[in-house]
Amino acid sequence: MVVQYNLDEVEAVAKKILDFSKSKIFLFEGEMGVGKTTLIKTIVKLLGSEDIVSSPTFSIVNKYVTSYNSIYHFDLYRIEDEDELYNFGIETYIYSNHYVLVEWPNLLKPLIQDAYTKITISLSENHYRSLIIENT
Repeated sequence: MVVQYNLDEVEAVAKKILDFSKSKIFLFEGEMGVGKTTLIKTIVKLLGSEDIVSSPTFSIVNKYVTSYNSIYHFDLYRIEDEDELYNFGIETYIYSNHYVLVEWPNLLKPLIQDAYTKITISLSENHYRSLIIENT
């Protein structure tokens, strides 16, 4: 699925992602500053969390809670190899049956054995974003 949107339409796009997805694992790809965290903030809100969402650039993972589920938000930008992923127990999160939202997932993708939804965001003309949503 391909979606064109501007920042005023983020909530509608987040709803489309949740409706289209066949998994609780979401991998977000895109250049720095393209809007990955903004989209994740909206998804977390739509999933029912009232927690403040921020990028886990330095903590690597943030946990948000809802009345029925946990949401784990990863930023793997600073991770250098697969060993680092295993050292903090990435497999525990991935196979927890909770929502897992991952920015910069390149090292993680080959390790995921379950289905996931890949979201690729890029900037288009006039401050629009182009988003590709794929279930794998």
